[in-house]
Amino acid sequence: MKANMGGIDRILRVIVAVVIAVLFFTKVITGTLGIVLLVAGGIFLLTSLVGTCPLYLPFGLSTRGKKK
Repeated sequence: MKANMGGIDRILRVIVAVVIAVLFFTKVITGTLGIVLLVAGGIFLLTSLVGTCPLYLPFGLSTRGKKK
């Protein structure tokens, strides 16, 4: 798959994933909502490490800058 995520997008996703994990493990968010958010945070972390967001592909979106 082609990379379609820019640097800022990737950094923001990592920050959101870390915040969700901290909130979950400090028991600020719990229950079903906590588990759903933790899974979403894991997906954010995975997509930021890979550099490709599968949800961007069908819509042709890209936050990656144009190459010169």
